[in-house]
Amino acid sequence: MTSPSRPGQSSVISGDGGQPAPKIEFPTDYSLKIVGDSDEGFCDDMLDIVERFDPTLDRSRASHQDSRNGRFRSLRVTITATGQAQLSALFSALKASGRVHMVI
Repeated sequence: MTSPSRPGQSSVISGDGGQPAPKIEFPTDYSLKIVGDSDEGFCDDMLDIVERFDPTLDRSRASHQDSRNGRFRSLRVTITATGQAQLSALFSALKASGRVHMVI
C-alpha cells in the first residue's frame, strides 16, 4: 500500500524517472482510515491490532462512521509512526484479520 503525501515531507525522484516519491520523516503522526463490515466488535478489534504497533495510541481520539446503508464501518485513528517497517507490519496485520476491506 502506498501512503499519501503528508505536510512537511521531503520528496525524492523515483527510480522510474517520473513522479517524485513521497518520503515520510519519522516519527510522525499518521492517520489511518480502516474500512470493514459494520458490526459491534469491529472498532475494538481493529484498535487492539493498531495498539500492538503503537502502544501510545489514544483510543479516545478514534472515531467511526457507518456507511449510508449501514453495511460498512470506517474507523479513523491517528498513530505515531516510527518507520516504514512498522507501517507495513500494521497494514499486514489489519488485512490478516480477515475483517478489513480497505486501509486508507
